[in-house]
Amino acid sequence: MSLRSPIPQSAQRPAPGLRVAVADDLDRLVALENAAFDADRISRRSFRALLASKSAAIVVAEGEAGDGAPLLGYAAILFRAGTALARLYSIAVAADASGRGVGSALLKRAELEAFERDRIALRLEVREDNDAAIGLYRKAGYRPIGRYLDYYADHMPALRFEKTLRGEHPVETGVPYYEQTTDFTCGSCCLMMALARDVPGTVMSPVMEIRLWREATTIFMMSGPGGCEPYGLAVAAHEAGLGAEIHVSEPGDLFLEGVRSEEKRHVMALAQEDFRTRAEAYGIEARIRPFTIADIADVVHEGGTAIVLVSGYQMFGKKVPHWILVHGDDGRHLIVHDPWVEDERGETIADAASLPIPYSAFDRIARFGKIGLRAAVFLKKRAA
Repeated sequence: MSLRSPIPQSAQRPAPGLRVAVADDLDRLVALENAAFDADRISRRSFRALLASKSAAIVVAEGEAGDGAPLLGYAAILFRAGTALARLYSIAVAADASGRGVGSALLKRAELEAFERDRIALRLEVREDNDAAIGLYRKAGYRPIGRYLDYYADHMPALRFEKTLRGEHPVETGVPYYEQTTDFTCGSCCLMMALARDVPGTVMSPVMEIRLWREATTIFMMSGPGGCEPYGLAVAAHEAGLGAEIHVSEPGDLFLEGVRSEEKRHVMALAQEDFRTRAEAYGIEARIRPFTIADIADVVHEGGTAIVLVSGYQMFGKKVPHWILVHGDDGRHLIVHDPWVEDERGETIADAASLPIPYSAFDRIARFGKIGLRAAVFLKKRAA
C-alpha cells in the first residue's frame, strides 16, 4: 500500500494529533481506506485483525474535532516475530488533509513505534508510479533496496525502500568509524577503529587495515583470502597496545567447516595454533564459554570495546563470518560500528556507523555456522 497525497505541512494549519488506534476506530479506518484507494484496499476484517494483533500497530491522525470526526490519516506497521525489522504495511491520508504534513507526521510516528519495539530498520513498498510518495520517503531518508514486478492488482511494480532507525538520543563514545575497503578485512577494521580511540597516534588507513589483517588472518577461508580469527585479533591488539581478552564457545581450531581442501585446512590449523601459543605467551586470557549480552555491556560500560563475530547472512544475506565492533550500550541496544557498507543496496556510512541493535536481535546474530560459534575479543586501554 502507499501514501496517496504526501504534501509538506502548511504553516497556517495545526499539526495533526497522533495516537495508536483502538478497536473503536474500525469504522473510521474503513471509511478512510475506501476513500483513499481505488484498489488493493484493506478489508474491514483485516483492519479488525490488525487492531487485535500483538505483531501490528496502527497509528491514526486526528484533527481538532477528535472522536467521531473522520480521520486525517493512518499508518499500519507490522512487526515480524523473531526479527529486528518492521514493515510499513499501509499509509493513507484523507484528501481534505492535503498540505497539513499528515503523511510526514505519520511516517515519523511509525518509525518511532518501530524503534520502541526494538526494530533497527523500517521497510515499505510503494507503487512505482507514485512520485509524491516516493519523494516523501526519499526526503525522510529512505533508500531503495529492490523492486517487485506485478505487485499490485493492476500489475504495477512496487519499489522497496528501507530506513535505518536510530531513536532520538544517539550514544556517542568517541570511537571513529572506518569502512572496510576489501571483502575480507572486517576484523582488522574493527580493531583499527578501537585502536584509533584508545591508542594515541593510531591513523586509520587502507595500509593499516591490510597490516592488521595480515597480523590476524586465518590465511584461507572457503574461497579467497582468509578472515581474521579471535586469537589473531587478540594478539594483534596486544602488540598494538591494547589489553585483550578472548571469548570463544568452542576450543581448538575455528572456521574449518566448509573448507574442502585438506591443504588449506592444514595451513589454517597451523596459523591458529601459532596464534594460541602467542596469546598464551602474552598472558592473554581465553575464556572457553559463550559470552552473554551482559558480558559485552559490562566491558563497554567499563570504557572498552568488543569485536564480535556475527552471521553475515543475518546482517546482509551472505553466508560468511563477519566481525563488528560494539562500542556503546543504551540499556536496550548495543551500539555497533559495522565496517561493511552495502553499496549495492544504496547504503551509506550513516547506515553502518553507531547502529543500535536490540539485545534480543544481537543475541540471535552473534553466532556463526552450524555449531552456532560464539566468538569475541574484548578490548580495553592497557594500564600504564
